[in-house]
Amino acid sequence: MTTRQDCLALDAADPLAPLREHFDLPDDLIYLDGNSLGVLPRATPARVQQVVREEWGRDLIQSWNTAGWIDLPQRVGDKIARLIGAGAGEAVAADSTSVNLYKVLMAASHIARQDQPARRVIVSERSNFPTDLYIAESLARELGWTLRLIEPEEVEAALTHDVAVLMLTHVNYRTGRMHDMAAVTRAAHAAGALVVWDLAHSAGAVPVDLRGADADFAVGCGYKYLNGGPGAPAFVWAHPRHADRFWQPLAGWMGHAAPFRFTPDYQPAPGIARYLCGTPAVIAMSALDCGVDTVLAAEPLGGMAALREKSIALTTLFADLVEARCAEHGISVVSPREAALRGSQVCLARAEGAYAIVQALIARRVVGDFRAGDAQTPDILRFGFTPLYTRHVDVWDAVEQLVQVMASGEWREARFHQRAAVT
Repeated sequence: MTTRQDCLALDAADPLAPLREHFDLPDDLIYLDGNSLGVLPRATPARVQQVVREEWGRDLIQSWNTAGWIDLPQRVGDKIARLIGAGAGEAVAADSTSVNLYKVLMAASHIARQDQPARRVIVSERSNFPTDLYIAESLARELGWTLRLIEPEEVEAALTHDVAVLMLTHVNYRTGRMHDMAAVTRAAHAAGALVVWDLAHSAGAVPVDLRGADADFAVGCGYKYLNGGPGAPAFVWAHPRHADRFWQPLAGWMGHAAPFRFTPDYQPAPGIARYLCGTPAVIAMSALDCGVDTVLAAEPLGGMAALREKSIALTTLFADLVEARCAEHGISVVSPREAALRGSQVCLARAEGAYAIVQALIARRVVGDFRAGDAQTPDILRFGFTPLYTRHVDVWDAVEQLVQVMASGEWREARFHQRAAVT
């Protein structure tokens, strides 16, 4: 079994180790929740202060031009495009993942109605992130369509003659299971369906090649692996073959071809710019800009391929140690053990006390999170591994703390069972 000394040696030889210095991360904290909220980049506070004190406080409205506020969605979108296999001018940062999903799902549905009007079904996974399902349910009701929910292994079989749109999250939030984007997209297209990908747990964590996979639409958030801060703007991408085919349903003034002409009729901007809606959140967008830069800082060190290699090493180590040391405590690994099927997280299950165990770990300065199950799925202890700042020794120490929490029985203490609003 890998020892703590082995992990220290791996960290000493890690070519990505210097990237940890880009983050303001306490030395006594083992943070394994970057799949929910990324760590604060060191550059962000100064950048936000500059926006507030100088650009807003001193230069005021001139900063839309002099500081380039008006172009932030495109500039940040171009940076994100480098991480998701898209070209310049193909992605914009805007709004939230939920809002952007509504935009692209409506666009995909509109295109499908034009091309194949008999198709009126949206297919998604039953275990997809709830906001995706809620948006799809609402849109299906609006269109008079059907939302059909399936299991992950049923995707290709579900691509029947009536399916217009397949909507999937690339990496499942509960299990970390990752789809083969190229293969799934190819199968959907062969069946005559369009594909919408949610990259919330992919962008900045695993290599993504939207163009290479010939995907149709994609959305993702900025506050997880892109380290943009709580509630950071999301992003949206449309394949250029689709971008000009539909006025996205939230046709706001920033998506107009000439916003400052103030015409009473809507004239959509060309390409991805029409997927903008209202005035960009400049402070939040500036923070996201810093967060994306932390991921791009890996480019001279091998980029996403190097981050993925380390991610696989970290998640494999964690799963191996948990299986070796925690099985006697009734804890099992539910994430795929095959690296090609796993994102940058490992999820554990236990029949009793999952929430309390996570809280006991947090009290010991090991931060993961909890996701509730239902009649069909177990409660989940969820741990995300961000190779930009997570070390091998963090993995070893986290499992050691988990062993101690279980062996001591401290997770049974009443204080760890009191549910907070956010889990």
